[in-house]
Amino acid sequence: MKTPLENLRTELCSFVLLRNISNNGPLKLLRAFLDDVGGDKIELTERYCDFVSSVYEQGCDLGAYIEDSLRCDDNAYVRLYSAGHDIPEVMKECFERELCILTKVTQITPNELISLADIDSNLPHFISTPKDLKQIMKSALSASHKNGYGIYARYGMFRVGDDSSLLPVLSPDPISLSDLVGYDDERNKVLCNTKALLRGAPAANVLLVGDAGTGKSSTVKAVANELKNEGIRLIELRKDQLTMLPDIMGHIAENPLKFIIIIDDLSFASEDDGFAALKAILEGSAAAKTPNAVIYATSNRRHMVHETFSAREGDEVHLRDTLEETLSLSARFGLTILFTKPNSELFKKIVTSLARERGIEMDDSQLMIQAEAFALAKGGRSARVAGQFIDSLIVNSERNI
Repeated sequence: MKTPLENLRTELCSFVLLRNISNNGPLKLLRAFLDDVGGDKIELTERYCDFVSSVYEQGCDLGAYIEDSLRCDDNAYVRLYSAGHDIPEVMKECFERELCILTKVTQITPNELISLADIDSNLPHFISTPKDLKQIMKSALSASHKNGYGIYARYGMFRVGDDSSLLPVLSPDPISLSDLVGYDDERNKVLCNTKALLRGAPAANVLLVGDAGTGKSSTVKAVANELKNEGIRLIELRKDQLTMLPDIMGHIAENPLKFIIIIDDLSFASEDDGFAALKAILEGSAAAKTPNAVIYATSNRRHMVHETFSAREGDEVHLRDTLEETLSLSARFGLTILFTKPNSELFKKIVTSLARERGIEMDDSQLMIQAEAFALAKGGRSARVAGQFIDSLIVNSERNI
């Protein structure tokens, strides 16, 4: 007669909804170990150690690993639930059954496995915190509009692959709103618009336009970081990927989270395919628009199309149409926010704030004399130039140590 642990191997092989968990990592190796029970002791020892090694790689706690894997698993059940669709009763029963099996796995102890296989009792042990996974997933699914599921539960920023798939940014910019100095009114407009998106209220597509280095993209990323735990995710889209916008909207359309699609340094050459794709989204094309996403674009140009019309000079009617078409793209954004170069007062505020934050002790007047000279050499004041100046002071001080 088989023991409960031996029956567990059969149960793990019978997964349908949670196969990604049972077929990978520690559980795959646990199945291999259980499959060899009763066989060669040396091979069993090796299987056990493979399993424990994999548990160690995941933080040493089997129960915690399984819980984390469940929260981040993308499967048919969580997709239907999160999208608000009716779930067939047979699927509900299947999901609960597999959660019960995984709950039993979290209760396994090293001594049970060693005793079952009759191998060396001095082999390395692992930790497993027992989990009530049915209750855990009930809570997780009810909060999926904030925490997400699949890769969206683990990551907050994404980039777009060549096949229009969404790939997590493994080292995202950690900038926070508290890191930014100045431009309070401009930043508050972005924050309020994003909070409206979270509430399900009308939210505008936003054009952040102005001088280089004034913190346009940093503002968007800081807002996304601030609201990540409320359900905001950021997707970074390159200009040459604009034709993928309808596909991206399709990927996220039924996701319970809210998305900012940021297009940095937006501008177009003549006859750019991305122009039409972006225009369709901004005009609310039924095939392209999804209510859980907004586009935030940054540009150094108020009119984002740069081209010559010499080829059309002989046709005044067509020339007028082309001018209206290209120069009106920015008007299709519901909200335009202007970031201008900081005046001397704001530049001083940014420089002195960064200096205090980085532990630089220097008289303000002497600090600003150097900062203004640095900005002049760089072509003018900006928040970026202020940061570069502070970095240069730190580098020089380290050289003099």
